[in-house]
Amino acid sequence: MLLVVGALAAQDLSNLKVEKAAGGFRFTEGPVWSREGYLLFSDVPESKIHRFTPGRGTEVFRDPSEGANGNALDAQGRLYTCESRSRRVTRTDRKGKIEVLADRFEGKRLNAPNDIVVRRDGHVYFTDPWFGKQAETREMDFQGIYHITPKGQLEAIARSTGLPNGIALSPNGRILYVAMSGERAVRAWDLDRQGRASNERVLISGIEGVPDGMKVDEKGNLYVTCKTVAVYTPEGKLLGHIEVPETPANCAFGDADLQGLYITARTSLYRVRLDVKGAVQY
Repeated sequence: MLLVVGALAAQDLSNLKVEKAAGGFRFTEGPVWSREGYLLFSDVPESKIHRFTPGRGTEVFRDPSEGANGNALDAQGRLYTCESRSRRVTRTDRKGKIEVLADRFEGKRLNAPNDIVVRRDGHVYFTDPWFGKQAETREMDFQGIYHITPKGQLEAIARSTGLPNGIALSPNGRILYVAMSGERAVRAWDLDRQGRASNERVLISGIEGVPDGMKVDEKGNLYVTCKTVAVYTPEGKLLGHIEVPETPANCAFGDADLQGLYITARTSLYRVRLDVKGAVQY
């Protein structure tokens, strides 16, 4: 058990402990909590999505998953998935029917959709970087940050070379955050009611380690997985670190009260209880 170091406003982290919830995987990613009381997460190289239910353990939810990475849920309980192998973004309804939302932009195949978030009004945002061998087979000359409107229209928010990776929304859905792995930074955009993005800026820079997935709590604090889980205020001030036994790749708030932070870290899934709830977008 490792202690959390640092301090959140109005929260004493000195006695918090990280516990291992499940293990034996190859590379865990894409955690998302369902209102039905379980966590979904991906094992990317094994091309599986697993379901973890507290008190019951882990079972396979989807096999194969087309290299599923990031996952998100909407208000209707539909699952949105970034499929890195099929190079597409899909939506699965409650009956299991899979619909392709995006696989091409301007006539070219996407790189390898990575992480995704859904605003409560149905606007979808995802990142599309390339890593390693993915760069050798790419059709795009940029790494995109995309917006899918509720009507299914796909538009590029940014055309980057900075390895856009994890993605999150502020509690009110008016700010979009993207972890830029190549820049060791988090960028932010303002979002209007139509889902359009503006006012791009660097919110956090000089992150220790490579920033990957991230989530936001109800106070607007950002939890960025990097060398640790680094916690920042909405203004980008570092509050502290959650030390994890393995290098974390992503995180999600869960449990019935949304005060459990689940962390996907290489071969395992970890959990730590906090005094603050996660922000809810659905």
